[in-house]
Amino acid sequence: MDTLSSSPKPSFWSGVVSKTKKVLKWLLFLIVLFVISFIYWKYFYTYSEGYRAGLLQKFSHKGAIFKTYEGEIILSSVASNRDIALASEKFLFTVTNKSLVRQFDTLQGQPVIVHYRQKNAALFWRGDSPYLVDSVKVKR
Repeated sequence: MDTLSSSPKPSFWSGVVSKTKKVLKWLLFLIVLFVISFIYWKYFYTYSEGYRAGLLQKFSHKGAIFKTYEGEIILSSVASNRDIALASEKFLFTVTNKSLVRQFDTLQGQPVIVHYRQKNAALFWRGDSPYLVDSVKVKR
């Protein structure tokens, strides 16, 4: 009759199951933390920031589903006597600030200086380029 009054002892397997659940919860937490950190680093962390100067060659509103403002500046490294770029490189960028669109529309074909923030990768709703331009000035 003594068996009814004593509490059952925890078995070996219930301890193993409880420890396994604890380890799996920590593992899941670490995986979620890693994924969140990776997404932040890849798409939202500013890798570099600076200025680029050149001739604004192209500025357009494009995209199949998400329309974004994309631009292209020719960065000339060598110019001839008549201010013609002999060796040039293209700088492709995205404009996310809608108030800058009118400025870019009126500056095509002119020398400009832009301030940009470079992300590690581009998001499809934020444009094609990891370079996000947030200001523009006419180069004098």
